[in-house]
Amino acid sequence: MFGNFLKNLSILKKFLFINFIFFTIIGLFTFLYLKNVQPNLIKKKSSNHIEVINNTIDNLIRLDVKFVEEDIRRFLFSTRFLFQNLDRVIFFDNQLNLVGDTDTLDLDPRSFTSRLDTIELEILNEKKTKEITEKKNINIGEDNSVSLKDILFNYAGSKNYGIPFTFTQEEFNKFKLTTIKNVMLDGDNIGYLAITENANDVKAAIDERKSFIIRTAFAVGLVILIFSFVLNRYFLKPIKNLVSYTKTIKDKNPKTTNIDTLKLRNDELGLLSNSLDDMTYELQKRISHAENFSTDLVHEIRNPLASLKSASEILHDTNDIEQRVKLIDILSHDVQRIERLITDYSQMLKDEVALSKEKIKKLDVEPIIKSVVDDFNNINELKKGVKISYRNDGKNKYIINGIENRIEQIVANLLDNAVSFSENGKDVLVKVSKSNNNEVILNILDEGQGFREKDTNKIFNRFYSNRPDKFGQHSGLGLNIVKNLVDLHNGSIKATNRIDQKGANMEIIFPRA
Repeated sequence: MFGNFLKNLSILKKFLFINFIFFTIIGLFTFLYLKNVQPNLIKKKSSNHIEVINNTIDNLIRLDVKFVEEDIRRFLFSTRFLFQNLDRVIFFDNQLNLVGDTDTLDLDPRSFTSRLDTIELEILNEKKTKEITEKKNINIGEDNSVSLKDILFNYAGSKNYGIPFTFTQEEFNKFKLTTIKNVMLDGDNIGYLAITENANDVKAAIDERKSFIIRTAFAVGLVILIFSFVLNRYFLKPIKNLVSYTKTIKDKNPKTTNIDTLKLRNDELGLLSNSLDDMTYELQKRISHAENFSTDLVHEIRNPLASLKSASEILHDTNDIEQRVKLIDILSHDVQRIERLITDYSQMLKDEVALSKEKIKKLDVEPIIKSVVDDFNNINELKKGVKISYRNDGKNKYIINGIENRIEQIVANLLDNAVSFSENGKDVLVKVSKSNNNEVILNILDEGQGFREKDTNKIFNRFYSNRPDKFGQHSGLGLNIVKNLVDLHNGSIKATNRIDQKGANMEIIFPRA
């Protein structure tokens, strides 16, 4: 169910949702860390207090110091170096009377007014540790104050009596840590010992950690928001525009989506937009080409079909043998015309599919042209008495970027066209040369009637044919196929009449490799 929920979200919402989950998990662990950091820091200080208290009690017992003011004062002066790192050490007798205080300027123990918390502690012995139960919320007076005597009184009657007891006090800008323990001698309680230390460094460390975490969370959140804005503004919206663009084309919606601004970008989205637009243009061009071609094909087939229908009707009604023979010839020519149209159209469709899979590479066109010329010369049935010769300008190699079988198709179509319009016994010349710019020039010259058209460019149009004497032998697609293949090789083709004699000259210029 969670997976389906994510699937239905946009990329931006997925990004924000996942970041929210990670933020929540990290926040939970951070909360647990902050909750435990203060007790851990306090535990380290209280361990030192307990160690000092135990050492002090050992010295008191060893020196047989009585819990009276004079003995305790003498003891404090003689052992004051033991307490030099502590703020205050206070001694009480078993009646909770003050008998000693390292703070000689103020012997009044009623100076602790604050919120009191009991911290879970460990009692340090030489080899073992013993846990005491955590207690919180000590009862305090209505004036929010509690005296150390009150703490000692509660301690004496609690279950924790006999083990060290540590609590904290927050007073204005001070954070104090106090540890108390009773002193036992021969099974009797002879007094109490309390150690107080200023623990502002603990508070500062906790506040510093909280401040660091808050600053870090704010900075990370700000970075995520900025990144989300950039992601949405510069990536997701353009992708949505591209999706809208493809849907518009798919649905043939007259409403257009402008992606020209995306095409101006210099990043991958700009490349994708240009590629998508070019692909769309090519697909539309192919669709338009196919539609126009189909329309032209239907139109071209309709003419011989109409002629077939008329000839067949007249053939049915006439008894004249000579007229019947003429009608049969017309029928034969029309059938050939239709057959040639369908064959060439089918071949053209196959060529378009094959072209999308073929790769252009560097090749020498001279061996290819020679091979096609030799094949045509070996087919005597094609045109009796017509000889095809080959000639070059003496250069070494004629390298172009091309597709070998398509070069063969170009030469074969042009030779077939030249031979079909040549008279018996005439010659066809195939000539290859190089220009000053290393362009490869292919000329196919015949000795036929040449072109009657003033604008010879239109002979490359589909289904164009101005050869009534050859009616039925040409579909009008051969030169159009040649033109398309030459364009595929980034070349140019033109048709002219020969200057030196009667005939046609087909010239193709391939750019240098």
